[in-house]
Amino acid sequence: MAIHYAKGERPVGYLQAFRARDRARIDEMNDELLTWHDEGLAEWEKARRGDSRVMVHSLRGFIDAGRTGQILTAHLLSDAEPIRVATFDVDRLLDYRSRRPEMVFSVNAWTKYDEPFLQVDMIRDAAGTPFLLLHGFEPDVLWEAFIAAARSFVDRAGVTLTVAAHGIPMASPHTRPIGTTMHATRPDLLPDVANLFSTIAVPGAASNLLEYRFGQWGLDAATVAVHVPHYLSQSAYPQATVRAMEALHTLSGLRFDPTALDEACASAAEEIERQLSESEDVQALVSALEAQYDAFIESRDGVIPLGGILPTADEIGAEFEKFLADRGRDFPGLP
Repeated sequence: MAIHYAKGERPVGYLQAFRARDRARIDEMNDELLTWHDEGLAEWEKARRGDSRVMVHSLRGFIDAGRTGQILTAHLLSDAEPIRVATFDVDRLLDYRSRRPEMVFSVNAWTKYDEPFLQVDMIRDAAGTPFLLLHGFEPDVLWEAFIAAARSFVDRAGVTLTVAAHGIPMASPHTRPIGTTMHATRPDLLPDVANLFSTIAVPGAASNLLEYRFGQWGLDAATVAVHVPHYLSQSAYPQATVRAMEALHTLSGLRFDPTALDEACASAAEEIERQLSESEDVQALVSALEAQYDAFIESRDGVIPLGGILPTADEIGAEFEKFLADRGRDFPGLP
């Protein structure tokens, strides 16, 4: 028989007992969610070097302005010979009806299925240093169980640092240096640079919760959020991925070669300029955003006195996004 307590009448220790039962349930799920590939694990243990053993994670589904993380993952895997180390039971982690994988129908048969996956592979950076890449679909459910399984993986694989990169929309023009926001489980994991944010509340994501829990468990983790111009957030912007590579090198010491993205960056820049040239109104909006950015840089220690002259970042972004959406174009030559 169920016992119902009025608010404030639950016995002492009720919540602690509930959390203990919940933790036990998560621990039981842990082994069920994660499958080890023994040969891959052996290769990793043989190849890993010194005291610095890094895992990069990139999960599809969370906000990723400019497709920063998506392009990064594709770039890392493009010339790699990945060795599978572990696989998560993605079938238990996804809500298929809320995020339906794409299928292709051709003439009279189904010919393709974008099969969900979540796995850890060993690959090497540009200097030949081995590292681990956790990539695939962000879990929809069982976040705590997934993160507990990720902790088990990190413990067994001897990972000393977990890092990630993705893009966030920002009121900054594409004609100025690309900024970043870095955060970590310990301040000394980060470079000594200024941060634009103080305290904000945002919707949660599995990757953010992973970093949060790792911090509670005393594990090192860090993330770089690349500032993608607000009006380009829905398009592929490989310049943001190049900036992510630089920041990840600062955080982890891994070396990435961005030259394979040179052509894509050039194509994106050319397309942006072409679309700008088609509208004087949009040119004026970007000029205003440049003025706002420059005023901010010049007034870092104070408040920027806009005085209602410049449009807000939301107004600029909304107008430019409408302009791009009306044309329905994307930038060619990108993954």
